[in-house]
Amino acid sequence: MTETSLDLSALITACADTIAAHADELTALDQAIGDGDHGLNMRRGLEGVRADAAAIAAKPLPDALKAIGTKLVMTVGGASGPLFGTFFMALGKELPAEPGRAELNAAFAKAVDAVAARGKSQAGQKTMLDVLYPVAQALAAGSTAADIAAAADRAAEATVPMKATRGRASFLGDRSIGHMDAGARSSALLVRSVAEALGGNA
Repeated sequence: MTETSLDLSALITACADTIAAHADELTALDQAIGDGDHGLNMRRGLEGVRADAAAIAAKPLPDALKAIGTKLVMTVGGASGPLFGTFFMALGKELPAEPGRAELNAAFAKAVDAVAARGKSQAGQKTMLDVLYPVAQALAAGSTAADIAAAADRAAEATVPMKATRGRASFLGDRSIGHMDAGARSSALLVRSVAEALGGNA
């Protein structure tokens, strides 16, 4: 990623458009093994960020990311709000104003760890972490934007055969097997949105 290529307003728009387009899918996934409100909650949160996009994009990158995180905590609700919010706030805390690839890799990894700490969870428990950790690994490996997006998609798909041991889905035990985790899917959608928006600069 080159610093001059980063159009935060465009990234926010891309993410909000993607979540809006997939809100019904996310709701259906969550109805199978969760509360059934993930699609609605995520759409509301991203629309809240979109509404503030101009003001957010005018801030230095670390402050902008913290603002996104704060808005998501306030508007997404449920368990996902604090987790997605934590990711962006931690990313803003770790990134300098003009990050290079190495700094982005390190900050992303720390932000994922912050989500794990906030949710008291780890990879393999059928959560958004099962996408975020593989994405962090792909970033660290120097993968292209397209490869990072593909890794996120594969990771979300890999939650289907998992048994949930954290979150609402864990109450279902073995009945959670055979369904994609909604949080993993929304994470993969956001990763793909950012990767495609950045294109060859990521």
